[in-house]
Order: sequence, then C-alpha cells, then structure tokens
Amino acid sequence: MKPLYFNGRFLTAAPTGVHRVAEELIQATDRLLATQPDAPETIILTPATEAKAASLTRTRVVHTPFLSGIAKNIPWAHFALPWSARKGRLISLCNLGPVFHADAITMIHDAQVYLTPDSYSRGFRLWYRFLLPLIGKTSRRILTVSEFSRQQLVRFGVATADRIDVIHNGCDHVLAHEPDSTFVAASGLKKGRYVLALANTQAHKNIAVLLKAFSDPRLADMTLVLFGAAKREDFERLGMTVPANIHFAGRINDAQLTGLIAGACAFACPSTTEGFGLPPLEAMILGCPAIVAPCGALPEVCGDAALTAAAHDPDEWVDQIRALADDAGFSAQMRARGRTHAAAFTWDRAARKLALLLGLKVDAREEAERPYPPVAAE
Repeated sequence: MKPLYFNGRFLTAAPTGVHRVAEELIQATDRLLATQPDAPETIILTPATEAKAASLTRTRVVHTPFLSGIAKNIPWAHFALPWSARKGRLISLCNLGPVFHADAITMIHDAQVYLTPDSYSRGFRLWYRFLLPLIGKTSRRILTVSEFSRQQLVRFGVATADRIDVIHNGCDHVLAHEPDSTFVAASGLKKGRYVLALANTQAHKNIAVLLKAFSDPRLADMTLVLFGAAKREDFERLGMTVPANIHFAGRINDAQLTGLIAGACAFACPSTTEGFGLPPLEAMILGCPAIVAPCGALPEVCGDAALTAAAHDPDEWVDQIRALADDAGFSAQMRARGRTHAAAFTWDRAARKLALLLGLKVDAREEAERPYPPVAAE
C-alpha cells in the first residue's frame, strides 16, 4: 500500500486556525491508523529541521530542506515536497499544495479571497486567486470543511462539485487543556460579566459591530474581551471608535483561553462569512453560549445551539448579550444546548471520514456517516 504523506509546511509557520485544523486532523488520523494493522505508512514532510509534531504514535516527521535560506517558501512547496512524496499520496490541509503531483489531495477551507477581498492584501489575493483554480484542477480530490465552502468553491470555479468532499472540523481538542482559573481575575475581569471575541481587523470578522454594541449604555456594566494579535491602535487606525469597556487580552495560550471561555457570559462571532466557524464551537463545547451572525457556514455549523444577531445591527447584539447576562435560567439552557451540539464535532470523527475518502480499510463508516445535528430552521 502506498504511503501517505502530509504537507507539514504549517509546522514552520506562526499558528493559525487553519494550522490548528491540520495539526488536530493529522493527530486523529495517526490515532485511528495505529489501531489498524494493515494501515499505510504515514509521514509528515517539513522544510525545516526544527519543525516538530506532538502526540504522534506511528507517523514520522521527515525534514526535506531545499534551497537553503528560502526553504519555507514557494520552491519547497512546489518542487521539493512533491518530489519527496512522489511514491505515495500527498495530503495538504492548509489551503495550498503543489500543482505537480499525480496523487494530491488538498483541503481548501474557504473562498474568502473571492467573497471578502478587502480582508487580504493585494498580493495575497492575486496569489491565491491564481493558485486555487490550478490546485482545484490538478488535485485528485479537493477537501473542504462545510457545505457552504463547497458551494462557494464551485461558484468561483475552483473545482466542480463532484470533486469536492466535506470533512467538518472537530472542536474537542479544547477539552484537553486545563483552564487557567487565575487568568480571569488577574486580568481584572468578573466572571459572567464579559463577552469574548477575536481581536482581528480583517473586514469579514466584523468586530466593528461589537465595538458599536459595547458603546451602548445598556452594556456599560459589561466588558468585551478581545484576544489575539490586534491591538487598540490597530482598530483605531481603521477609523473605529474603541469604547472604554474593551479589554485587549493580547496573545494568550490555550490554558488562558479556556479559562476565559469558562468565565464568559458569551462568545461573540459577528463574521459576515466563515468557511466553518471553529471558535464558536470551541466555546460551546466548554459550556459558553455563542452568539453568531447568520452568515457563511455559521448557521450550518452552529444550528439552533447558538443565538443569532444580524451582522450589521449593534442593537441585536446588545439584546442577545443582555438576554444571557440577565437571565440565569436562559443562560444555563443555552450552555447545555451548546455542549450537546458541539459534542458531535470530534477530530476522531473527522479522521474516520478522511480515512473513508482515502479508501483505507478501517472500521469507520458508521461513525463518519452519522448525520450531524440539524441546521436551525429558516
């Protein structure tokens, strides 16, 4: 049986949500194949010797440096990588992969460079719009993370519908992290009196609507906690007014994030489009209610287990936050509903679906094909 090669370029880059998906899916696949005596050899190819992948039982990490000094760039991905994987199947899980490989499978998470071009630099847009259709044509199969993304990739001509398969993300990785119970108090926050969201200035993340909502006097007793790289001045530079009740937590580790989620009144995701929408699910499985905009894949992923507020209506966000903050019974109901819903999205299940799509002989079909929770009615 031909070996499976994973594109490990993500191991040398700064962590992102897409990289998290690759890491968790590879680890879950490794766990699954470790139980199968006839499973193929699995190898992660990386361009740098310092790259490491944690929690692997049978998958090897192999370093394949190329053209010293630019090893992490395009030449490695399009020449060294496919050559090193020439005797097997090459799986790339972070949007891009080589176009010169006869048996490549590539996961393209979304069509955001088409849907929301203002979220990206001109160079980034041009590169992705040039490369994605090539990958769509040359890859044996395209994977994506939601039916919504599948439809958009078809719409923009990246690949035809019959060549795209959907593997939903898991969210249960957050359960492995012990919450930092001291981080909330150390940050000057009060449990249940703050809302959590990403500190991200990309246009489609739409944090502006939350800034407007928290400038409303009705939320004067609440705090919006933004975690991630973006700072106050980054939002102000874009012309946004940042009210006084905004707390920037900065970059935080997994234990600090789970601690924040555990103490939050809600997690807010006002995105105007998402290819999947992993952060709301991560919050829900930890028992934090989610409020999302009914856009992109968010209705598909969150169903009726999350509250919704219109993407550009600050008043609706205020109303939903107050509903959770002021009614303990309703908040408890949404916490329980979110936990139950999010529990269906596991990485082991995603790995079983991947194994089926790869044609591997594993005991996977019943779990992989069991329906996900239904989408909320229109």
